[in-house]
Amino acid sequence: MSDATPSRTYESATARIEEIIRRLDSSEAGLRETLDLCREGRSLVEFCAGELEAVGQGLDELRLEELVARLEADRRPSATPAPAPSPTAAVTGPGGRDDLPEPGL
Repeated sequence: MSDATPSRTYESATARIEEIIRRLDSSEAGLRETLDLCREGRSLVEFCAGELEAVGQGLDELRLEELVARLEADRRPSATPAPAPSPTAAVTGPGGRDDLPEPGL
């Protein structure tokens, strides 16, 4: 698999890494083939690391957009009217006490 392959995906790269590992574990590869497989494997691992980093950044951006949306929703005025004052609030004195003077005094 060439590094310049435009259709490389994370999944195809990890599959190839597994093939390389199996070949190296078999002890059937010669010295030159081992070197070539190690180079290819390193390149594939670097590619996979880059893909994981890109996906991680994408997830961070999604979470950021979600947070911004929630913050904006919290800033919008509520469509629900404020609760009406209780009927006793109108007849109590300062501080909510029932010490209003009687009318006419």
